[in-house]
Parts: sequence; C-alpha cells; structure tokens
Amino acid sequence: MSATPPPAAAPAAPLSEAEDRQWASFAHLGGIIGFLPSLIIWLVFKDRGSFTNTEAKEALNFQITILIAYIVGSILSVIFVGFIITLAAWVVAIIFSILGFLKAKDGVAYRYPFAIRLIK
Repeated sequence: MSATPPPAAAPAAPLSEAEDRQWASFAHLGGIIGFLPSLIIWLVFKDRGSFTNTEAKEALNFQITILIAYIVGSILSVIFVGFIITLAAWVVAIIFSILGFLKAKDGVAYRYPFAIRLIK
C-alpha cells in the first residue's frame, strides 16, 4: 500500500471590492490598538485583494514607526520628554489611524504623512 499525499489546499477566493475596502479600512483602524491587526490582515489577505495589500502595508509601516517612537519615549522616560514623546505618538497614531480608516472605507488609498517604509 502506498500512502497518497493529502490534497493541496485550494487557493483562497479573491476578495470582492466591498470586502477589499473593508479589510483595508480595518487594517488602518486596527492601528488604534497596535501593529498586530495590520500585520495579521496583511498576512492573511495580501494575496486576495490588491487594495488590502497596499493599505495594510501602509498601515503596518506606520505602526512600526509609531512602535519605534514608543520605544524611544520609553527609553527617555527617565526625563519628562519621554512622556511627551509617548503621549504624542499615541495621539498621532489614533488620529492618523482614523483618517486612514475613513479614506480606505471609501476606496481611496491613504498615505500617512510620515512612516518608515520597511515593508515594500
């Protein structure tokens, strides 16, 4: 008896235009709680929707930039300026994540005003 290999998994179906906009907007909105939502959305849906791929990468790059600001703020927390950096990064992350969400839900690509673009 020869063992037959398990059948290959079928590729996931492409996202509809509405789903593509929905997941892209969620990638931005997830930035309110950190970088994990945009990372997970990008990894799961990058091959299923081009808009989601683009927007989740943009959101992820911004969230990585904010994470770096949090780290710098934590290191400098010994002096008062660290608290200000951390607070400013938190406020900026919330504001720009909401702006990105509002644009992406309407199908408009959103580019953060500043982000270290590590994920191409």
